[in-house]
Amino acid sequence: MLHPSTLTFLSDLKENNNKPWLDANRASYEAAKGDFIQLVTALIDGLAPIDSAIAESGLQAKNCMFRINRDIRFSPNKSPYKTNFGAWLNPGGKKSESAGYYLNVQPGGSFVAGGLYMPDPAALAAVRQEIDYNLNEFEGLLNQPAFARHFKGLDRSDALQRPPKGYSADNPAVEYLKLKSFTVSHPLSDTDLTKSTLTKRVLDAFAALQPLVHYLNRAVS
Repeated sequence: MLHPSTLTFLSDLKENNNKPWLDANRASYEAAKGDFIQLVTALIDGLAPIDSAIAESGLQAKNCMFRINRDIRFSPNKSPYKTNFGAWLNPGGKKSESAGYYLNVQPGGSFVAGGLYMPDPAALAAVRQEIDYNLNEFEGLLNQPAFARHFKGLDRSDALQRPPKGYSADNPAVEYLKLKSFTVSHPLSDTDLTKSTLTKRVLDAFAALQPLVHYLNRAVS
């Protein structure tokens, strides 16, 4: 579970997103960050029996967690800090482009997610080919009871309007082939975050995701 003060810090940061405030509240930031580190560490430990690639990677929380500083060089939003804590869990950590598991902690906007986000053209082509060749297996993963219980289907917000080059409109897999990312997500309430069942809840979702993560990484390996 997360301490309520972690959510309070993030809420306060949203209202005071500037360096002088964060400098004055550095102790609160370090406490909240440490709280999140403990949670991510517990998730890595819990993922090891579920995903052998995680178990063999020696992954640490620091390799998964994103910095709180925003890159504002090309953004019209000049707020210097993110108002969430995020962690991307896979064998290569946050810098890896392979499929994995994600946790976002943000008051009023927390979620657990995973899959493969915006792969490069070669990896995207490989995933599309894998789905085209093994559609039944892919749909079987999405229809597994545990998966369907946690997730409502793949995110289609970045889908193409037409089939990608090389695929026809009557391809049985066409709606999947139009995707440019292969991700799913499930919301978490603020109350969920401060319950003792949080780690188990997130790990149950990750366990439901594991077959899809394995499928996607097999395609791009």
